[in-house]
Amino acid sequence: MLRLHKIPIDQIYVPMARRKTLHPDTVRVIAESIVENGLQTPIQVRPDGKRYVLVEGLHRLEAAKWLGETTIDAYLVHARRH
Repeated sequence: MLRLHKIPIDQIYVPMARRKTLHPDTVRVIAESIVENGLQTPIQVRPDGKRYVLVEGLHRLEAAKWLGETTIDAYLVHARRH
């Protein structure tokens, strides 16, 4: 079973291929939802040395950054490198 972790946002690396899929309007909508309801679905990251690599949740991560958060709830997963 996956365990929830608080991960420092500045330790999360977003691969370039994922960054290309970012939609600013979606980030704004998710940020509004986080303010009203909190983060409902944690992001997924995989450990990579001293940092974490984003697996799922780009828009949630960017929304948390936009809101000034310094940590985010995440599940640590063991995923292949892309």
